[in-house]
This record gives sequence, C-alpha cells and structure tokens, in this order.
Amino acid sequence: MAVRGHLPLARLNGQVALVTGAGRGVGRAIALALGDAGATVAACARSKDDVTAVAGEIAGRRGHALAFRCDVTERHEVEGMVAAVQDTLGPVDLLVSNAGQFGPVGPLAATDPDEWWQALEVNLRGPLYCARAVLPGMLARGRGRIVNVSSSAGLAATPMLSAYAVSKTALYRLSENLAAETRGHGVAVFTINPGLVRTAMSEAALSCGEPSVEQWFAGAFASQQDVPADFAATLVVYLASGAADALSGRIIRVSADVAQLVARAAEIEAHDLYVLRERDDVPGHGPVTLTDAERDTAG
Repeated sequence: MAVRGHLPLARLNGQVALVTGAGRGVGRAIALALGDAGATVAACARSKDDVTAVAGEIAGRRGHALAFRCDVTERHEVEGMVAAVQDTLGPVDLLVSNAGQFGPVGPLAATDPDEWWQALEVNLRGPLYCARAVLPGMLARGRGRIVNVSSSAGLAATPMLSAYAVSKTALYRLSENLAAETRGHGVAVFTINPGLVRTAMSEAALSCGEPSVEQWFAGAFASQQDVPADFAATLVVYLASGAADALSGRIIRVSADVAQLVARAAEIEAHDLYVLRERDDVPGHGPVTLTDAERDTAG
C-alpha cells in the first residue's frame, strides 16, 4: 500500500528508535509513526509529562515505548539518557534529532547574544551530543541511521531569524560530515526538511513582536502553505527502513518523491546534488550557495 510521495509502508520490527523533542509537534508525530511501524521507541524531551503521554499513546496503539526526560544541551544528561535507553530497550538503531528552538526574533544588532547562542545550543549542540552518544555503538555493530530535522530557514537568508537560520544551516553541514565519515561502515545520515508545520513553535511566530515575521507566518498559514506533521513522520519511517541509504548525506524535503531520488542516486552523487555548495558554474551568474536541486528543495 502506498502513501503520500509514493513511499511504501515499512515495518521496523526489532529496531530501537530514539526520538528527541518527541513530546509534541513533529517529534510526537514521528514517534507515533515509528511505534506504528513496529519500532520500540525511546521518546525523549525536556518535559517528562509530555513524553510520558506520547509513550502512553504508542502503547495504546499496541506499540512499545518508554519515556525519557533529557535536556539535549547537557552532555551528561544525553550520555546518561542514551545509556539508559540501551540498558532498557537495547542498542539504538535509529536516532531522530528533532528537538529544536526558534530562538530570538529581530535584527542581530538588537538581539541578546546569549539568547541567540542558546538557539545553537539546542539546534546544533543537541544533535551533536546525541550523535556522539549513539555512533560508537552503531559503528561497532556496522549498522544504524541518524535523521536530523532541519528547516528551509537553513537554506537561505532569513532576516530577523538569524539564530534559527544559522543553526539549521550548520545542522545540514553536520549531517553531511557525519555521512562522509561513516560511509562504508553501515551507518546512514540524513537531514530532512519537514516544511512549515503548524506547531506551537511556529504558532508563536504569529505574536513574536516582529511585524515582518508575523506577517510572513500569518500569510503562509492563511494560504495553507503549512503541511501536516505526519508527512515528516512518513518520511522518517521510510528512511529508517534502509530503502534510501544511497542518499546518505543528502538534504531530503518532505514533499520530495524519495523513491525517485533513490533511483537517481548515482546521478545525484555524480553531480553532488541536494547538499550545500558554493557553485560558480552557472552560465551568466556569479557564485551561488545552492545547487539547482537545492533551490527546488528550499521551496
């Protein structure tokens, strides 16, 4: 049976999946979908109440899940959480780093630099700590997958949201670096772009105090540019199945026909598509920061 984007429904029985930011929004949708697909889910977030509720939902749908409270910006908490997951559920086969923070809104010149940096702590240091905690085990076993959840904001200049944009751009590069280091060792690393999902975080932008940002989000929601969180969840389940391992290191948009991208994997590799690059080979143009495929991905 096919689903949106022509992705077949995958079964993940026997896999242990760790999802950060799993208490609500995109993370919750991903955790539920992984549980439905048969994976044992470690649902992680700063709010123990939120992830306990999500783990209960998974159990109510005849899945298996446990809740873990963790602040991903604290290395000792991440390492302790991963150790607890492995002790209780088994080795982590899939890491989904979804925990994120919008960060301060407004011009950089008027932004508190400590508040600005805090967004990078959550959006970049968190995925770094989580990947570092699970990678030794994945490499030793010769199998594993990491999915980092990024944003279109990381693919282009995003005025008034510089902390969020910079952190998400860096996350794209971190994923590609990890993919390059682990290639040939049974580990695949992806960055997904879930599109504009109407979550509590994006809803907050409607009253953030910066008119240009408020207007953009209001217009996007009014014109129904937002997409369901389930789209990202379906994509993550497909990536967890191993069917798209040939795309390790690539940026994958939730609306992409991923099965078609897999069929084009050799071409994508040869032309270095769906990655961040400076290009100066566009006729009649100077250097650009994205490949043509990435411009389509950025939407």
